[in-house]
Amino acid sequence: MTTPVTIVGAGLGGLVLARVLHLHGIPATVHEAEPSPDARSQGGMLDIHAHSGRAALRAAGLADAFHDLVLPGRQAIRLLDRDGTVLFEAADDGTGTSPEVQRGELRRLLLDSLPAGTVRWGHRATGVRALGGGRHEVAFADGTTTVTGLLVGADGAWSRVRPLLSDAVPAYIGRSFVETWLYDADVRHPAAARAVGGGTLCALDRDRHGSWLVAHREKDGTLHAHLTVTRPRDWFTAVDFTDTAAATARVAEEFGGWAPELTALLTASGTAPVWRPLYALPANHSWQRVPGATLLGDAAHLSAPSGEGANLAMQDGAALGEALAAHPDDIETALTVYEKALFPRGTAAAHRVGHHPTPRQLIAFFTGTASPTSPGTH
Repeated sequence: MTTPVTIVGAGLGGLVLARVLHLHGIPATVHEAEPSPDARSQGGMLDIHAHSGRAALRAAGLADAFHDLVLPGRQAIRLLDRDGTVLFEAADDGTGTSPEVQRGELRRLLLDSLPAGTVRWGHRATGVRALGGGRHEVAFADGTTTVTGLLVGADGAWSRVRPLLSDAVPAYIGRSFVETWLYDADVRHPAAARAVGGGTLCALDRDRHGSWLVAHREKDGTLHAHLTVTRPRDWFTAVDFTDTAAATARVAEEFGGWAPELTALLTASGTAPVWRPLYALPANHSWQRVPGATLLGDAAHLSAPSGEGANLAMQDGAALGEALAAHPDDIETALTVYEKALFPRGTAAAHRVGHHPTPRQLIAFFTGTASPTSPGTH
């Protein structure tokens, strides 16, 4: 295959695609809006699943290097009621079935596996237009353009590439995350640290299913929490998130009556809580084959968080790379093969997401006795 591949977006999915293409001798360029690899925090912990994320890393030839990133003990799980009652608990059994890593470290591994210059930093795509014959022109905010015979939108929820293929627009799902951090928690916030335990904590109100929280233990005693609040967008826009004290107090009202060691994940943070509104594409999102273009990850199948998002993006990237390698002289056949599997994979993930998980559903999810209906953050 001699046609260079243009990838928009240097998230995990786009980077896995670039790496798999590199292994097969297929040239690719990744255009990323961020000005540098360290321009912002890349988020917290990811549990990498065997059938999706880890399979993708094997296809990328990075399975051994990935294991060096795994944080031991982080597969421990605790499920608590809002009063701190333990509903379910499981230690990390050391089997590594869903190993946890820092997202930023995984991204760095992928970046370092690519030839120098593969990623063009500071290239924020502003629009795409079809030129005919499967060729497309991508325009960037700095005034430059590039023309490509194969364009892949790996650019997330608000993809600039998606309008080439689909009229679908993400819709707010009726709830949001409020993201917080506690630093040096074992020393400064021991009660919250004990509540979270060694890995992941999920806490919910068994009588009122509109609010719950998930917290992860990261490196250096950091606790990273996502508090889910089921409210319309207008409720959040009325909160001044630049006023740390006022925003914290307003969100804390949604968790009235919760155990103090749980609410401390919000109220003891000391840093401004961050509002993360949640959006989704239609659960059965698909499109008719468009010559020379396709999507992966959230650009293709954005859904409510289920613990699968990053894993699916990497799986998409590996699958697309392998399809192109298998059909080097027929791009359209490769894209058809890829999308035939992509659409049902995205639909299945969307249908696994539950809006208001119950303790029974969560216990079934954590013990592997039912399909996920998870408040996950990955």
